[in-house]
Amino acid sequence: MASGVGRASAILASGTMVSRLLGFVKVIVFANIIGQIGNVPDAFTVANQLPNTVYTIVAGGVLTAVLVPQIVRASLHDDGGTAYINKLVTLALSILAVTTLVATLLAPLITRFIALGFSPEQLSLATAFAYWCLPQIFFYGLYTVLGEVLNARKSFGPFTWVPVLNNVISIGGLLLFAVLFGVDPNAERTPVDFTPAMTALLAGSATLGVVLQAVVLYYFWRRIGLRYRPDFRFRGVGLGTAGKMASWTFGMLLLTTIAGVVETQVVSLASGEGASATVMSTAWLIFMLPHSIITVSVATAYFTRMSEHASRDDTDKLRTDASSAIRGTTLLIVLASAVIMVCAYPFARVFGEAGFEQVQAIGNVIIAFLLGLVAFCVLFVVQRTFYALGDTRTPFFFTLFQVALVITGVLGCALLPPEWIAFGIALVVTVSGILQAILAAWLLRRRLGGIDGRRILRSLVKYFVAVLIPVAAGIWVLTALGGTAEGGYAVSGIVPAILSMAVIGSVMAALYFALLLLMRSQELHGFLTPVLARFRR
Repeated sequence: MASGVGRASAILASGTMVSRLLGFVKVIVFANIIGQIGNVPDAFTVANQLPNTVYTIVAGGVLTAVLVPQIVRASLHDDGGTAYINKLVTLALSILAVTTLVATLLAPLITRFIALGFSPEQLSLATAFAYWCLPQIFFYGLYTVLGEVLNARKSFGPFTWVPVLNNVISIGGLLLFAVLFGVDPNAERTPVDFTPAMTALLAGSATLGVVLQAVVLYYFWRRIGLRYRPDFRFRGVGLGTAGKMASWTFGMLLLTTIAGVVETQVVSLASGEGASATVMSTAWLIFMLPHSIITVSVATAYFTRMSEHASRDDTDKLRTDASSAIRGTTLLIVLASAVIMVCAYPFARVFGEAGFEQVQAIGNVIIAFLLGLVAFCVLFVVQRTFYALGDTRTPFFFTLFQVALVITGVLGCALLPPEWIAFGIALVVTVSGILQAILAAWLLRRRLGGIDGRRILRSLVKYFVAVLIPVAAGIWVLTALGGTAEGGYAVSGIVPAILSMAVIGSVMAALYFALLLLMRSQELHGFLTPVLARFRR
């Protein structure tokens, strides 16, 4: 891994790690104050996810897929791309402002459509939460626009560090809620027990965190010499190219959002009876932890460089970067997947004081998601390689393939008993994601005339062989610590669960890296060399 990419990845990973850890703290605090399985937590979770759903449809990955490559190309202009950036940002924020206003006005209709399985009282509470949460749409967009411009200018730190502020504000809001209104870890409060003040504090503090997360980034714009001036003259600066790229990405995001809506509609049928929206959200947060810290950090740093290579039609270097990113990320992702799957029950125990049945319910959903983590990370790199090439059309079609599989499978999950619906949905998402990654890699291979496939496959085989003994050892330690039985030490409380995970993770990591050293893994040597050099210094 080149030193520049390595430094950028380290900055991104450190910020993401702190943010994600605080995100876990926030979920733990939420679980102990509001609960995990119940009508009220599910009502809030659905409402707080609405801004992400609407934002994803309207802008989401369009900004990521379009903004960085276009800004890298625009930086070749005489003014360094300043005029282009102002026009593109003005257009994006205008669309976001209109979308936010319309979505907030339509909150009752959107909430009713998403939460089909909610009772009238639960739906009323979710709608009240939604009015407070939907303004987040604009500020999510503002954060993405400002952050991606910083990334394109190779200022990677702020984009990953400011979410820390968001989590701090949200945690503060939850703690204030506990002081003023008490705690309810078993989710025994009913929707009618929630007063307007309780609703405003819980949802309002969540929105305040998003607002501050976005606004703070403008300070860093000024530090690197950018000055934003609204410019509504969109003609004549090549925005037609960006619009063409965005149209395919918009279609892709619309597809994934439709699949997400179907998932929420089906899983809401289990609300109050088994693992539902809140459990799915928690499991997905755990699933995204290694992906965000490892894959996103590495791939984001590579993305700018891949865009530069693509702009110069340097296919060989682009192919090398894609291969290096896949092999480097999966080295750690294979281990992370295995450790978290083995620790799924203790991990679930960290998120509340509920009984062992709830621990099993959450843990099973975590395991079902994590089976597809390696494929998900490979797909992430492949997708961004297409984006660097300015190709958003191909990702649309392999996403269409995956969405068709997800919708078909998720609708079938509606026939399952309520306690198994969330697990079934997670498994459907995993299987469809694996098939999507295979198709996407094949299409990229055709596009580039090869993707260093043999080397990638050889590395993946080494990783999976090397993780077999650590998994067996991890399961043995988990069983010895009582992590698979009610009343066992590893699932008896938050502190025992964390200590158990630390022991299991340490044992598995030591064995995994030792076996890779014996197998003379080039990727491991490439990973350890800069680390050891830093320790020597």
